[in-house]
Amino acid sequence: MLIRIGFEIQIDCPKPTPMLLALHPNPEIKLRIIGSDRIRAEPGLRIDEYADAYGNRCARIEAPAGKTTLWSDCVVEDDGEPDVFDWNARQSEIMDLPADTLTYLTASRYCESDELAETAWRLFGTTPPGWARVQAISNWVHNNVVFGYRFGRPTKTAMDVFREGTGVCRDFAHLFIALCRAMNIPARYASGYLSDIGAKADGAGDFCAWAEVFLEGRWYAFDPRHNTPRIGRILMVRGHDAADVAMITAFGNYLLTHLKVWTDEIDRTLSEDEVHKLLETPTAGDALVLGPARGIS
Repeated sequence: MLIRIGFEIQIDCPKPTPMLLALHPNPEIKLRIIGSDRIRAEPGLRIDEYADAYGNRCARIEAPAGKTTLWSDCVVEDDGEPDVFDWNARQSEIMDLPADTLTYLTASRYCESDELAETAWRLFGTTPPGWARVQAISNWVHNNVVFGYRFGRPTKTAMDVFREGTGVCRDFAHLFIALCRAMNIPARYASGYLSDIGAKADGAGDFCAWAEVFLEGRWYAFDPRHNTPRIGRILMVRGHDAADVAMITAFGNYLLTHLKVWTDEIDRTLSEDEVHKLLETPTAGDALVLGPARGIS
């Protein structure tokens, strides 16, 4: 399956502003890429790439005063399979967990698992450990949180989502992660592109946040907002929560004036030359216009 992915972001800065960007496909996904997945800028500017502490592929720029457009556009070859589902996946005892998963058992800025521990055990303590318990947590978050862009705010934590019962995709992920950690299940935050292939269309393209949970010796994707296996989930970043992996972190004021994201399936019979030619044409879709922000996640 061939999926065209990319974004166009327009920002306006009152003065030159250093920024950190987390906008590349994750190097661990190892998908075949046609074209270039690098970030490009208009007007042209220096873009330095680096790997962060979680292995995410990031970049550093200094956006000039005035308007700047950041964009990327490429085609990835995906296996076309939905998220892996394994009802029999078991939960490991803490003493048996790999050392590199232990950091995802503790509370973090947006995931106050310590404050939610009593609630988590009251809600899910009688569920069978393993996949059934994680699925029960995902079901509960999906059924008890109302999605809406108007409910998002950069300071909203898992406890806020629990109390208010509203949020955007990152809020669903944060509450789910906090409840899993409270049940001694390693869970981490992830985000990237999510297509609507094989699912009811969600409208304008967007980035999406979800979670990854460690069961039976490996990490599995769980998406409590959609709560069903999806096709075309293309990872960009991972971390403890959104604080670790904001797509734009600016060291100064700026205005985000335009955001457009695309994740479109294209004809798999196209040759590589035809795909390159396709990448020379504009994408379809509506733009999402957002307001001022410091960190976008």
